Amino acid sequence: MAEAKPLYDTYNRAPMVFERGHGVWLETPTGERYLDFAAGIAVNSLGHTHPHLVETLKSQADKLWHLSNVYEMPDQTRLAKRLCEVTFADKVFFTNSGAEALECAIKTARRHFFVNEQPGRYRIITMEGAFHGRTLATIAAGGQAKYLEGFGPKVEGFDQVPFGDLEALKAVICEETAAILVEPVQGEGGIRALSRQWMRDLRDLCDEEGILLVLDEVQSGVGRTGKLFAHEWAGITPDIMAVAKGIGGGFPFGACLATADAADGMTAGTHGTTYGGNPLAMAVGNAVLDVVLADGFLTHVNDIALVLNQGLASLKDRYPDLIEDIRGTGLMLGIKCAKPNAELVMAMRNEHLLAVPAGDNVVRLLPPLIVTAEEARDALSRIEAALDTLSRKAN
Repeated sequence: MAEAKPLYDTYNRAPMVFERGHGVWLETPTGERYLDFAAGIAVNSLGHTHPHLVETLKSQADKLWHLSNVYEMPDQTRLAKRLCEVTFADKVFFTNSGAEALECAIKTARRHFFVNEQPGRYRIITMEGAFHGRTLATIAAGGQAKYLEGFGPKVEGFDQVPFGDLEALKAVICEETAAILVEPVQGEGGIRALSRQWMRDLRDLCDEEGILLVLDEVQSGVGRTGKLFAHEWAGITPDIMAVAKGIGGGFPFGACLATADAADGMTAGTHGTTYGGNPLAMAVGNAVLDVVLADGFLTHVNDIALVLNQGLASLKDRYPDLIEDIRGTGLMLGIKCAKPNAELVMAMRNEHLLAVPAGDNVVRLLPPLIVTAEEARDALSRIEAALDTLSRKAN
C-alpha cells in the first residue's frame, strides 16, 4: 500500500528539489544548477539571496517579528509613505498576499459608494482570462470555470467581458456598476497586454461614468515591465491598485493602494489583518524599494528586455512551426507556442532553464530583474537548444 501523502493534492509538482539559490540561479542538493526564469512566478524580483534583502531580514529578525496593528509601526508608515510618493496613491493597506490585496481593493471600491449614499453600486466589471487570486471573491472576479467548479454559488457582483473589448465593456455598465478591474498585462491569462491607447480610453470611460478604475498589478508591478508599474506606460493613474509578488522580493506580502477619495469608506473597523504589515515584511519591502528605486535600475530592466526580445524574435523566425508569437513588455515575456506549451517547458527544463506555463498556450519568461545581459544570452541559448530538440523530434 502506497504511503499517504501529508500535503493536499492541489499542486501538480515537478519532481525537483532545490536546496539553495543565488542571483538568477537555483541549485539542487546534488549540485545541479538551473537558470531561474520563473522567479517564483514573478516573485523573486531581486533574485535569490540578494545581499541587501538578506541583511535587512536578519537585522529585523533580531528585533521584532510580529506586532498587532493595534500599535504604531514606523517602518509600515515609512513604506506606505514611500509608495505614495512614487505612485498615484494617498493611502496604503498592507496584506499578506496578492489575493488579499485584491479583496481589499474590491471592498474599498464597494465601500466608497456605500458611504457616498450609493449602496446599490457594488458590481465590478472584469475580463475573460483574468486571474485575481484564489479566494471566493477573487475566483468570482476572475470568472474562470476551472477555478470556480465545486466551490458553491459564485460570489455575486462580477460581470465579465471579452478581453480588450471596450464596446462590450460599455454595454454592461449599469446603475449598479462601481468599478472596472483589469490587469494591464494578464499574467496567468497568457502575457496579454492591453494597449496603451486602450488603457487611456478605459480611464476616460471611468471618469465619464463615475466608475472607479481598479488595477491588478500583482504580477506586472514593481519594475517587472520596465516601469515601476505597468499602467505608467499609458500615462494614466488608477483609483485603486493591488500589488504583491515582486514588492516583497520573495517575502510574502502585498498592498492595496488608493486615492484618498476612493478609500474614504475604509474607516476604523471596516477592514483588518493579523499579519499584514508585520515588521519583517515591512523591513524587506523597504529594502526592495531601496534597490528598485535606485538610479539606473529600471533602465537596466529595459536594456535586458531588449536583449531578450531581439533574441526571441530571431528564434520565432527560425522556428515558425514551434513559436507563433512573442508577447509582453519588460521582463514579463511570453512565448505563444504552436505545440502544447508543456512540451517547451519540459524541453527548457532539460536544458536547465526554468519557465512557467500560462493560459492561451504560452510559456512565461519572468526572470529576476537583476538578470545580466550574459545570463539573458545564456537563457536564449538554452531556449534555442530546447526548440532544436523539439524540432528534431517533430521531424
